[in-house]
Amino acid sequence: MIELKPLSEIRVPAPKPDEVYETRLFERTYSFKGLKALLGAADFEKSGDRLSGLCAEDEVKREAARGLLSKLTLQHLYDRPLTDDAGRVDSVMKVNYDIDLEVFAELADKTVGEVKDAILKSKPAAAKRIGSALTGPMAAAIAKLMDVHELVFAAKKLKRSATARTTVGLPGTLSSRLQPNHPTDDLSTVTLLVYTGLSLGSGDALFGLNPAIDTVDNISAILHHLDKLRRQTGAPTQICVLSHIKTQLSCLENGAPVEIMFQSLAGTDRTLTEEFDCTVDLIDTAYRTMAERGPLAPDAKQFMYFETGQGSEVTYGKHNGIDMTTTEALCYGLARRWDPFMVNNVTGFIGPETHLTNHEMILSNLQDHFMGKLMGLPMGMAPCYTLHSQIVMEGQQIATELLTAAGANFFMDVYLSVDRMLAYFDTCSHDDQTLREIHGLEPAPDYTKWAIERGIFQRDEEGKLERGPNWGNPRIFCSSEVEFQRLRESLPAAYGWDNAGPRPANAVSRDIKANLAAAREAIYAEIAPERLGHIEFRRVATKASTKGDHLNNPDIGSRLNDQELQLLNPEDVDVQVLISDGLSAEAVHHNIPELLPVLIDGLTQQKISVGKPILAPYGRVKLAEEIGERLRPKLVINLIGERPGGDAMASRSMSAYLAYRLDDDETKEAARAFSGNDDIRYEYTVISNIYRQGMPPVEAGSLIAERAKQILAHRAAGNRLERAMVRRVS
Repeated sequence: MIELKPLSEIRVPAPKPDEVYETRLFERTYSFKGLKALLGAADFEKSGDRLSGLCAEDEVKREAARGLLSKLTLQHLYDRPLTDDAGRVDSVMKVNYDIDLEVFAELADKTVGEVKDAILKSKPAAAKRIGSALTGPMAAAIAKLMDVHELVFAAKKLKRSATARTTVGLPGTLSSRLQPNHPTDDLSTVTLLVYTGLSLGSGDALFGLNPAIDTVDNISAILHHLDKLRRQTGAPTQICVLSHIKTQLSCLENGAPVEIMFQSLAGTDRTLTEEFDCTVDLIDTAYRTMAERGPLAPDAKQFMYFETGQGSEVTYGKHNGIDMTTTEALCYGLARRWDPFMVNNVTGFIGPETHLTNHEMILSNLQDHFMGKLMGLPMGMAPCYTLHSQIVMEGQQIATELLTAAGANFFMDVYLSVDRMLAYFDTCSHDDQTLREIHGLEPAPDYTKWAIERGIFQRDEEGKLERGPNWGNPRIFCSSEVEFQRLRESLPAAYGWDNAGPRPANAVSRDIKANLAAAREAIYAEIAPERLGHIEFRRVATKASTKGDHLNNPDIGSRLNDQELQLLNPEDVDVQVLISDGLSAEAVHHNIPELLPVLIDGLTQQKISVGKPILAPYGRVKLAEEIGERLRPKLVINLIGERPGGDAMASRSMSAYLAYRLDDDETKEAARAFSGNDDIRYEYTVISNIYRQGMPPVEAGSLIAERAKQILAHRAAGNRLERAMVRRVS
């Protein structure tokens, strides 16, 4: 267990007024007001920074910014902490200043360019020592000066390992996190996905499931199930369910096997607290709890798992004027406080508002991997994409090849690259094994030994690891063919188990790509009111006037246009229902006709008053808050199309975001105390994966009505509601 330094003891210089950085290049003068502007202009151009107005207008101005940045000393950057919009140093920035001050003193007078050269020249130990003295903005500044070869070369020498039950990140290894997600957390499907991944040589880093339903009961059940599968198969690995940290703490209190504690991180306090419902103090509590009472304590050296990725701060409009690469580096400065077992970067997960093209996604992943390792973290990578961006599978594969060459600790194993629960596309076990064979790598040693014993791998005459007779055969973990067939029937998008070397067989690949193409088309469908049944709506317009604007800028889909604002006035109702296409009009078309009548009837039967349903084309999740502020109901239920997953059926997936408006002092104070967010205005409960192969729309209508009743009764939503309900039962 490491000693966590109190935030009050971390020394941070007082913020300074913005100054002008100026240079002449090719007989033209370029100036940048403030360090934030200079850092933004020095980076590769990316969609999120374009939306924020932070990137350079052209390549010459970008190089002018890089030239200026390269001549600044580390002391200059140290003396100018980046502040929030109110001019304050937030807790994320403060934690970034917990560096090795002795090493920093040796480097303080060196310029960013000189430090970049030193990293490239140094042996691994010396390069790692440099990283111990850097804050996030310093690491970001160095990354902005590097080309692709330099990002790969430098990162390779910075490889870091970490040990929980097993060790991940040793030289000569490439591990994988087995991700057995399902739209309704069906345990039979989870079982088959674990068996399939293990048979393909994945899962040595972690069994890590993203839950569809974040309740203590559900998360505990999944944890116990994953623990049972790990014990039954004998796989030397560890387990984690990636629910909210508060839920995991409650599960641990109740005796569930929380072996690895997970939390998503952000590079600004506002994003971390207001959007992720998390604080530094809360993670400190989780760390100490795991060190004292976690299932792997006291043997495990590391037991925390964090996920990051460029762009979340921009998406929520809470980046404090800081570019995406720098806010991502701030995440790494935050993560190293807790000496994690794994850090997984999911840049590309959000969509075109942060990364529009293959080029943007690839470069950001290389930057992130380098910065995280430079700052002392055991970095795994998940270069990924969504169908509403212009990123494609081949671009993602280029990223994984480069990241493997750069020494990434692990990639994801998402079944055939298609995550039907999160509706995004990531690496699969076939990719992981292909990369191992191309680059001469193996899984973690304990896992390799176990897999050889089961015929998944074998050694050739020269001792080289190769696929064994049971590679790709999940039946070896089933007691009978009948059991295997029963499990197989539960798996959505089951395209087959045939392989060609380490790759899926051609017939399987053709099915995957054809369904992917069909699902991408659903992104561009327009909402058609005549397909929503015999329901009378009042229609409103957002600031997004075209599909392109809507897809590429989430902020304008979260706000009503000025004319609509004048027409909406407070109404005396408990619940307002809002319907929007979001990222799939097809999801609304296929679910609303069955779901909405059941929902309205369920609310009415419980004597909950409901306003006339609103239809808002080109809307986003946060539009619920704008509607809430104008009509002032107690609760806004936003029924919205989610981004399409991996096939035509998954393009019909919808979610319900229940936004509870904190409208009285007592409720606000309770929410502030629970969340640590003094500015909290809404709490959210989410019901996802509503469609025929997930949660059927009729069933979802009843569940949403029941959740609305619970929210109004407890005057709480989200994690605070779950805690209140657990206490009531106990």
